[in-house]
Amino acid sequence: MKKIILAAILCAVLSQAASAQTGRKGVRISMEELSVQNGENLIYGKVFFPKDEEKHPAIILSHGYNGSHSDFIDDCRFFAQNGYVAYCYDFCGGSTRSRSSGRTADMSLLTEKSDLIAVINHFETMDNVDRSRIYLLGGSQGGLVSALAAEEVPQKVKAMALYFPAFCIPDDWRKKFPGGSAVPESLDFWGMTLGKDFLSGAVSMNVDEATGRYGGNVLIIHGDSDDIVPLRYSQEAVKRYPHAKLEVMPGERHGFSPAAAARARKMVLQFTESN
Repeated sequence: MKKIILAAILCAVLSQAASAQTGRKGVRISMEELSVQNGENLIYGKVFFPKDEEKHPAIILSHGYNGSHSDFIDDCRFFAQNGYVAYCYDFCGGSTRSRSSGRTADMSLLTEKSDLIAVINHFETMDNVDRSRIYLLGGSQGGLVSALAAEEVPQKVKAMALYFPAFCIPDDWRKKFPGGSAVPESLDFWGMTLGKDFLSGAVSMNVDEATGRYGGNVLIIHGDSDDIVPLRYSQEAVKRYPHAKLEVMPGERHGFSPAAAARARKMVLQFTESN
């Protein structure tokens, strides 16, 4: 009997040690809808957080083109279970499924940057957020927008992680409208109506000048089979930043497989914990 009891105690100790190494799994978390005002627009999102009275680091997750907050629900749960206040939201006019205000025809890279900065500013005021540890995580167009926001408010962003960031957007649109000529008032693209502000802004943007000065640590995770955003854009991006690292996902395309997404979340957690 004594051997059985000792074995049970040993198993419990080893289990607790393993839990400490893999993160705070099993932490009780809550989810609430949270809307943030940005001028006349209202940004809709969901915030996930540990159910306690402590202050926690925060991570703000920004979706890609014609995406929504729901694209990052699993990520938010993961980070909340590991002690973070995690927020996924809809860009204003950023999707045909957006629950935020605004039309897709009024959305641009700069309006999305403004939305993200409004969210960052709001998170600085939250009672359960450690304002000295606010992290950004963006995917695809949301990755580019996160990079743009970090340039504008670098003192508010502790570090930044990007999934297959769409630094290619300006080049892609310049191919469609060489020299910025004949940019239409509106255009239907990939199931969404874009306005002239998005198109002309994308055509005129110089990514090399608009990004790369942010001095915090940057982690970029990108698949080597991405046929939407070629890997070379992330390879070039890490050279622009003073403190950046690129993790390449073999065989992954634009939008990670479930297994790769799980690996990416763990990479980001390790990254934020070390920053």
